[in-house]
Amino acid sequence: MTDSSLAVTKIIDLANPTRFLAFVARVLPWFVGVTLLLFAVGLYLGFTSETDYQQGDTVRIMYVHVPAAWLSMMCYSVMAISAIGTLVWRHPLADVSHKAAAPLGAAFTLIALVTGSLWGKPMWGTWWVWDARLTSVFVLFLMYLGLIALNRSMDDPSKAARVSAVLILVGFVNIPIIKFSVDWWNTLHQPASVMRLDGPTIHPEFLWPLLVMALAFTLLFFTLHFMAMRNEIWRRRVGAQRRMAARQAGREHQS
Repeated sequence: MTDSSLAVTKIIDLANPTRFLAFVARVLPWFVGVTLLLFAVGLYLGFTSETDYQQGDTVRIMYVHVPAAWLSMMCYSVMAISAIGTLVWRHPLADVSHKAAAPLGAAFTLIALVTGSLWGKPMWGTWWVWDARLTSVFVLFLMYLGLIALNRSMDDPSKAARVSAVLILVGFVNIPIIKFSVDWWNTLHQPASVMRLDGPTIHPEFLWPLLVMALAFTLLFFTLHFMAMRNEIWRRRVGAQRRMAARQAGREHQS
């Protein structure tokens, strides 16, 4: 068996909720430890780095704002992949994945919006402008809230999963709009300075703390995502046991 086929087999094995819970139990302590270490290193580098000659100390907001903005889009991309798993492959944990990811995406998007406003006030002279980048990110935040409300308002988990999956895939059109809005329209928001075909334009003094913090935020997302998926599996199992007990009690009462 080749390495690629072995990896696919392991991923398929994780479709079993029991095996997935065992996998999370093994890897979660490592994820927590590495995440805390990366945050410690990233914050140290961020606070000890030089100040920007134009922005001064306010440039340090970048080390939280930019990773949160990246994660707001990456989280929705994870949800879109999970939505495909729900509609196409009927993966048993796909709907658990996108349901667990929605609150995390909303949190990262809110952090990006708040830190962006704090950064924008001294740089732009205003807390908020309705330009393409800020407006599309705000729409993303509303989409997260809508998906959370939808999942909580429907009693049938399978029906909620299918409806949510369709809406997630329709809403994915907003992700490239967010990414390329600064290139397509004239906005106050600066264009990309890290993920560029011709290489980053940001100075290494600021780039390395930013990359470490981005990796820390990414591992934080997966840590919280695994924990949320684990809790959702447990919640569904408890709910199934309660329904089974209620049906059994009903049959005993009738007899």
